[in-house]
Amino acid sequence: MKPFLILQLRPETEASNNEFEAILEKGGLAPERAHRICLDHETLPESLSLDRFAGVIVGGGPGCVSDPPEKKSPLDARMEDAVMSLMPEIAESDIPFMGCCYGIGILGKHLGGDVSKARYSEEVGVSTCRLTPDGTTDPMLAGAPQVFDAFVGHKEAVQTLPPGCTHLVSSGPCPFQMIRYKRNVYATQFHPEADASVFHVRISIYKDYGYFPPEEAGRLRAMVDAADVHAPEHILRNFVQTYG
Repeated sequence: MKPFLILQLRPETEASNNEFEAILEKGGLAPERAHRICLDHETLPESLSLDRFAGVIVGGGPGCVSDPPEKKSPLDARMEDAVMSLMPEIAESDIPFMGCCYGIGILGKHLGGDVSKARYSEEVGVSTCRLTPDGTTDPMLAGAPQVFDAFVGHKEAVQTLPPGCTHLVSSGPCPFQMIRYKRNVYATQFHPEADASVFHVRISIYKDYGYFPPEEAGRLRAMVDAADVHAPEHILRNFVQTYG
């Protein structure tokens, strides 16, 4: 069986390791079937062939694709460019792809969509999501209820449905929570890998990154502990089972 390529854009080692473990757990993916590349300190091999992989999973990160070049750190720009370099082949060949959080910005930007901070940014917390009619029949959402809660926290969002995409999941604060391009290229605004323990780690690490006032960290931890967030993990498990 082919491995899955997992690309990570979190320079914070604890957050990156925690995210990787969550992707494996929620996807039901054995470590030996994951080819992990941490783009903060690794580069994509020149010989990288996507044909070697069952699919590509892109994690989240503190960067924003909509930031102008002068506002991106050299590291953020390099990591973003690395993932963007794979998108023409992924989109053209309809290679199985799951972009989590940051990944929806990557896909939207590649397709020429409107990704910005104009509207739909979401504070760290829980968002109530709803399947669209197309979402109710999509295999990645098999097992998910019509309405479910998911963990979110974003400074930017897809403002309109990117060209060629199908709208799968919506929410009140951010309409485009999950989209699909062609048959096999997916992206979510929410975090399909995150549970309360994962968000505890991120609240601690990112409390000074502008997502929320640092003094709100305790309240946010209590909120995520009280949340009932289980449905999103179906997405990663369905992705691994469908393409693995």
